[in-house]
Parts: sequence; structure tokens; C-alpha cells
Amino acid sequence: MPRAKRYAVISDIHANIEALEAVLDDAKAQGVDDVVCLGDVVGYNAAPAECIRRIRDLGCKVVKGNHDHYCSDPNVNLDDFQPNAASVIEWTRRNISEDDTRWLHDLPLTAVVSGFTLVHANLDTPGHFRYTFNDDDAAANFATQATKVCFHGHTHVPCIFLRDNATLRIAKLAPTDGILEKGKGLYFINVGSVGQPRDGIPKACYAIFTMEGLTKLSIQFRRVDYDIEAAVRRIELAGLPDRLITRLYTGQ
Repeated sequence: MPRAKRYAVISDIHANIEALEAVLDDAKAQGVDDVVCLGDVVGYNAAPAECIRRIRDLGCKVVKGNHDHYCSDPNVNLDDFQPNAASVIEWTRRNISEDDTRWLHDLPLTAVVSGFTLVHANLDTPGHFRYTFNDDDAAANFATQATKVCFHGHTHVPCIFLRDNATLRIAKLAPTDGILEKGKGLYFINVGSVGQPRDGIPKACYAIFTMEGLTKLSIQFRRVDYDIEAAVRRIELAGLPDRLITRLYTGQ
């Protein structure tokens, strides 16, 4: 019987180094074997260079998020962006190195790791960065999903979408820990956000995915306390919008 392998699946770090370090410490304490990252390493918070360096040092598989794209491509026009979002993107562009900018720019949009798939937002057109909020949104992803499990982020809200094999019906499930049943169907799993949760719980969120071969699979969602005050001080010192501070305190 193959040895079970445990992956920490992290997403939407958003330049929050305090949250990232807390999650990595928790993952290590839980005995994970490897880390995979679903993108948006940068954006919103004030430690983009530190978060890029930490992820690069891990040498883990990473896919590109929309903020990674915006912050690494000077040709992205910000005129239609909400002013607060545009100001953070411009600030981030000025506060990461050319080498880190190239690294973000060159990240792939999707990846397959040991039989499961990674994408930041939507799998059918990953470069469009569509949101998946409901069953109808999830249907297009399932139409192109080639592995039993695909992990995504982008909404900052953890949940599980399940497409039943027999009926092709799609159900949105709460982020509940447990076994992913072999014959049940396909799973499209949102692991929430490390650096800016938006489900009303202001703790860093990630998931641990356990594989025993390709047949015995399970998921565990983790909530981790971190030093919010330190992250807030960075935002204040950087002169970034106050709205970003409120989001950290409220998880909204």
C-alpha cells in the first residue's frame, strides 16, 4: 500500500507575510510533505517581496493569480480598476524587484501535481480569472476538469463543489473535513485565503489534502491565528488604503 502524502494547499496570500509564516508553521506541525500555491502571492497587503521570497525559497508548485498578473505586467491598464485596488497594484509594482516581477509574470496558469489540478480561478478559461460562486459558475470548470480533484481560490471563501458522476448534478458544499469518495464524482475545491479571508473569519485559511495513491483522498480545512497587528502596521507604514486594514480585522 502506498504511503499517504500530505499537501498544504494555500492560496491568496496577498503579501501578508505574517499570515503566510503562521500557515507554514501550522502545516509543518501537521506533518505535511509538500506545499502547493494557487496564486495571488501579492496584492492588497504590504509585504509582497517578503512573500515572493518565502514562496520561491520553498520551491513549491505555484500557479498565477490575477494580482500576480496585474502586478507583473505594466501593460495592464488600471483605468477601469477601483481606485484603492489600482493604488495597491501600482505600489506593489514599485516595491518588488525586476527578478521577482519576471518570476510572477512567468508563472503558469494551471498545473497538475501528482494527479490533482491547480488553478487560481476558473479552469475552462484560466487567463480570464472568473469567479466561481455558485453551481452554474462551477459547471464550466467541470466540463474541462481532467482529474478527480481541482483546487482553486480567487473568491477568498472556502467551499467544495461536487459534480455527481451518475447525474452530473452539481452541489455546493460547506468546507467540511472528510473523505473524498472514490466513486462520487469530481471535486472543485476552494481552499480560502491565507492573507485576506472574506468569509467573516479573520484567521488565515488553507487546506491539507491527503492522498494514499489516487484512490484514498481526504481534505482538512485549517484556520490559523496570526499577528494581524503586525500586518496592519505594515499597511499603515506603506500608506495603503484603510479599507485593507478593516478587511483583516473583520475577515470581509
